[in-house]
Amino acid sequence: MTAADETQAAVERFHRAVNGHDVDALVAAMTADCHFESTLPPDGDIYDGAAAVGAFFRKLFDTSLEREFEMEELVVAEDRAVMRWRHSWVDRSGSAGHVRGVDVFLVRDGKVAEKLSYVKG
Repeated sequence: MTAADETQAAVERFHRAVNGHDVDALVAAMTADCHFESTLPPDGDIYDGAAAVGAFFRKLFDTSLEREFEMEELVVAEDRAVMRWRHSWVDRSGSAGHVRGVDVFLVRDGKVAEKLSYVKG
């Protein structure tokens, strides 16, 4: 398996866990020291460590009735990947919405080590 294949597999595994709202699988797909920057303006909130990133996603999943990240494109180069996505949700009040954005990933040892998220605003 090439580095690019390993990176693609790691990002796809992480993506499946997110869409399955499976926090345990999401944490297992990350390095223990994973670094995540959310899309919150102006610079994104920063979460360091798999437990902190897992807590962020648990809270995100709890705020909606439905939530999905559709992968529009995935570009992989060695240990880096860029994913274009469309995030759709229905919140607890029944309001629906969506945004489009990009994640920049770094993969180390077959796991997501960094996820930097950007959104069209």
